[in-house]
Formats: sequence, structure tokens, C-alpha cells
Amino acid sequence: MQGMVSVRNLVKTFVSKEETVTALNNVTLSTPPNRILTLLGPSGCGKTTLLRCIAGLESPDSGEISIGDEVVWSKAQGISLPPERRGIGMVFQSYAIWPHMTVFGNVAYPLEIRGIPKSEIEERVKNILELVQLSGFENRLATKLSGGQQQRVALARALVAEPKVILFDEPLSNLDAKLRESTRQELRDFLTELAISAIYVTHDQVEALTISDDIAIMRGGVIVERGTPQDIYLRSNNPFVVDFIGRANFLEATIKGYKDENHAIVSCALGDVVCNAPCDLGIGTKVTIYTRPESFEVVAPSSPPVENEFEGTVTSLLFAGEAHEAEISVGGARVLAKLKFHIPLKKGDKVRLHIDREWCRALDPAEEA
Repeated sequence: MQGMVSVRNLVKTFVSKEETVTALNNVTLSTPPNRILTLLGPSGCGKTTLLRCIAGLESPDSGEISIGDEVVWSKAQGISLPPERRGIGMVFQSYAIWPHMTVFGNVAYPLEIRGIPKSEIEERVKNILELVQLSGFENRLATKLSGGQQQRVALARALVAEPKVILFDEPLSNLDAKLRESTRQELRDFLTELAISAIYVTHDQVEALTISDDIAIMRGGVIVERGTPQDIYLRSNNPFVVDFIGRANFLEATIKGYKDENHAIVSCALGDVVCNAPCDLGIGTKVTIYTRPESFEVVAPSSPPVENEFEGTVTSLLFAGEAHEAEISVGGARVLAKLKFHIPLKKGDKVRLHIDREWCRALDPAEEA
């Protein structure tokens, strides 16, 4: 299928005098066409190695890689297409644009080396610069551009050859925080408008959540979980994924019973709590439950009691712009709650908090082992 990348049983090791490191351990992955898949994980997890293998910049030890309907690398079949024959575009962390060339020269270069007629080159470069909002910059030297503009030149150069798929290797990491925020929105809009398949590597969780249609979490050379940004952040039962993506409160708990096939009653430091949990866990099973700080809601003092409500004391309070980050002491435990900034609170206040059963989840005991 056009734009689809398929990786099967990919293995890649790096050998030095001191040790042998398995960067990819039998990785299998298929990307949806015309969607943005992000490879996310800590440094050394294998995400960049996987991207470079797909691009043809690294040779795996075994496995197979297909782009569209074409096998581009296969140990068994003896196939190894060079990068320029794989139908890909790539945007690097360092932008990799030529400082001695104009914007036009940088973007036109991939077409010139393919022998595209001059009139077609001019038309395609003009169109792609309009898309990335760089019309009028054709004759500007790359060194005269801002970081965000250089990033857009790199994107235009990757797109101008009309690749089957575009690969991004930490493309926004050199930008400051404010520019990174605006550029990722632009990038998301560009890719959505073009309906092009993209694989995006980052270690930035917020970047992954905002730009992706699909996220694959990597750790130690394997993919430990894959899903939509919403599923990865809100519904994961994998301890590593929950801890890596954002912040969470973890509480030891014991299964007391079940409300229904998806919701257990557990006993923990907050008291008896109804949480989302696998139905095959027996009464008395020890589990770890987690909540995201922003899942807590303040209950008005005059409101009647509701499920999953508890009272605690504010032990610390930080103003974080859009919210207060409050540490609440309750039942011998302390939980972090991100509360709406207009709620009047101060250190030492008693506060009633509520959390919906869907946003209190039990981790999979098998994954914790």
C-alpha cells in the first residue's frame, strides 16, 4: 500500500570492545498510510536506530523492511536499496541545510540531482515554499534565517520530491520552547493537509502527544505499547509507559470486590476506591493503581458525598499559570493534584477531592513483575 512502512523481525546490534548492545530486538511494526506515527522513548531505546534502518542509513542484522509494496531491505532475499531509491524524505535534528545556498537552492537540490527539467523545478519549489509559508524567501541565504524558518526549509526540501513517506529525527529539539510549540502545530497542519505518511522520532512526550495519530513506545530495543495519544496517556496499564508519559500518582492497593466486569473496588491509602481494573484479578490481589494529577476535581463543601471522594490537607501549593499544583496529604499518603487556578487554596487548607472511576486505573500485575 502506498506510503505504508512495514518492519518485520528487525534485529540490529552494535559491537564494541567493551560490550555488544542490542539496539533493536526482533521489532515488528506497520505504519498506517497517510498518518503520523511517532516512535517515543528514552535515550538509547532504539527509536533512532529503527528510523535510520528504515531510511537506509543503517543496515540491520536480520529482518525485512518494506515501503509501500516494495521490499527495500531483506537479509533473507539479499535486498538492500540505497536511501535515494526508497522513496523517502528525511528531516534531521540539525536541519542539514547548506548555509552557502539560498532557500531556493536548498529546496531545489533533490530535484536537480534527479535531472528534473528547470521549469518543473521552479514550479514545484514555488508551490512547496507557499505551503511552508516561505514565499518571498527564495533568494535568502540559509544563514540569514531563524531557527524556525530553517526547519521549514528542511521540511520543504524533504517534501519537494514527493516521497512516499517522510521521516523526522528529533526535528524540533534545537528550537526554544515557545518556537517549538508553534512549529509542531505548523508541522501537524502541513502533514495533515498533504495526507502524507510520516514516522517521527522524539523523546519529548508533549511533542509526541500533540503531533501524532499513533504512538509506539520503545524501551530496550522493543516496542512495549502502541496506541493513540489518548489511549497511551489515559488508558495504559503498563507501568513503564504510565511513568514515562507525564506524571502520575502511584498507590498500593488490594482488590476487595467488583462493581462490574471493568471496575474493581480497591482498598488503598485514600480509602475504598472504585477503579478501572482487569476482571480476572481475584479478591485480595495486591495491585498498584495510578491517577493523573489533572484528573482530580475539588468538591464544594456543601455538596453531597459522591463515589471516589476523599478529604485531605494541602501540604504544598505551587502556582503554575493555568493551574495550581497541590500536594495533598490523605490517609498517610501524599498525592499530587493539578487544580484549577481560580479555586482559592492555601497551604494547610482542608480540601475535598473527587476522581472519576475511569481515571483511576490498576496497572497490569504481569507487566509489573
